[in-house]
Amino acid sequence: MVRLAPISLFALLLLLAGCSDDEAWTEKDIEALEGYQLSAGTSTVFKNSSFAYDTEADWVANIPANEKRFTHGDRLYDNPMNSGNGLGPVYAGYSCGSCHRNAGRTKPALWTQVGDDGSPFYGSGAYGFSSMLVYVTRKNGAFFQNYGRVIHDQSIMGVTAEGKLECRWHTQEFQFPDGEPYELAYPEYTLTDWYAPNYRNTDEPIRPEDLFCTVRIPLRHVGMGQMMALDREEIEALARQSNYPEYGISGRCNYITERGRLQLGLSGNKAQHADLTVELGFSSDMGVTNSRYPEEICEGQSQMQEGSMMGLLYDKLDIGTEDMEDVDFYLHGLGVPARRLGSNTTPAQYKGRTLTERELVAIGERMFYEAKCHLCHVSTLHTRPRGATLLNGTQLPWLGNQTIHPYSDFLLHDMGSELMGVGLDDHYTSGLARGNEWRTTPLWGIGLQEKVNAHTYFLHDGRARNLQEAILWHGGEGEASKNLFRKMAKDDRQALIKFLESL
Repeated sequence: MVRLAPISLFALLLLLAGCSDDEAWTEKDIEALEGYQLSAGTSTVFKNSSFAYDTEADWVANIPANEKRFTHGDRLYDNPMNSGNGLGPVYAGYSCGSCHRNAGRTKPALWTQVGDDGSPFYGSGAYGFSSMLVYVTRKNGAFFQNYGRVIHDQSIMGVTAEGKLECRWHTQEFQFPDGEPYELAYPEYTLTDWYAPNYRNTDEPIRPEDLFCTVRIPLRHVGMGQMMALDREEIEALARQSNYPEYGISGRCNYITERGRLQLGLSGNKAQHADLTVELGFSSDMGVTNSRYPEEICEGQSQMQEGSMMGLLYDKLDIGTEDMEDVDFYLHGLGVPARRLGSNTTPAQYKGRTLTERELVAIGERMFYEAKCHLCHVSTLHTRPRGATLLNGTQLPWLGNQTIHPYSDFLLHDMGSELMGVGLDDHYTSGLARGNEWRTTPLWGIGLQEKVNAHTYFLHDGRARNLQEAILWHGGEGEASKNLFRKMAKDDRQALIKFLESL
């Protein structure tokens, strides 16, 4: 548990009232436990359990008003929606927590469905829940009018889902320079069971070969508040400095227009959002109407009539702004697991020698820097003085003036299109981001994903089955670092993975 420095009653009252810059808590108010390092300043938590992502920061837990909002937001985040309180008619998830179990990444159906004929067939399945978003466009980039940007593969009883996803995995064998083999898996997607088999009710069929389809599995909700509190000028300065021609690296910002103004994108796989998309999540993922998105996601489609026949009413919004802001507060108030330095007594083997686990983690950190991973996965950033602002205007000064360690520059980088003929290019643009460009994934908390969510699927669509495969999928601007990793001795590669597991 985090130990807080003593705080006077007067200071606590100021915090409850909404403190100014010089009254916000700092890292000096938190003492790191032995064997740990602070990862997120005032929001660092010391948990290694399945609730490592789903624990409130101490600036929440120690202030009753904050704890009350956090608890209410947590309840709204996790409680399953149903057709009686706004779910559907079509949807992708039945609650925020259904896709983000324990504020993490729910295991996607891409790897859990079993084909009837024994073949490696995965996807939406005939019913149930898939924990993934399916994006589709024409090859010219145009959206389908009767489907939008997302195929909603789930629906309430009596309503037809928009379509289903099939995924078949192709694998290819590779070798490290030292001869050790490894395998990578590439997904091939097919959309089936279109509710409207012809585009715009014409005789023109929707053919799989005319489509670009890409899948997103849930992001971990680690460090959301700190991300929203980031100093934007620091990120833009990183973009200006992110030019390492000797390694082929040149990151850039994504700028998007949201709420009527051009803003720096930070959130999402391609930094395509300027906020945490709470309103969009309720609307697009669950079909829950709100003030920002008052229309049903299947507006104008046959599912509207099917929903009416199942008793759905469309005469009011399904959730209010205050409730959504409490969900936003919950996300901002989540703690970030402290970095675990490793045991000083647990033995570990390295190149024929017996070391301590902590010594092995330290070697792995050195390998991380030798592979130049830090040029994109920047270890240290800072938050702006005023902290973050929620969707309805509430300010969170406790997130201000923090030194944080997300291991990301939050910039776009070309991740390559060559590997297995496709690389990480999904041909799906988001704001300024092209199909082969992705925001650098923050690494904090990544080593606890298996404990929190019982799987180690990484990258945007879960194709990497472990951290090593995630590294080996790097191409484009990540090619040089990947090759430096590949050329390392096996013990050094394993030490680097051990370091990542400590974050």
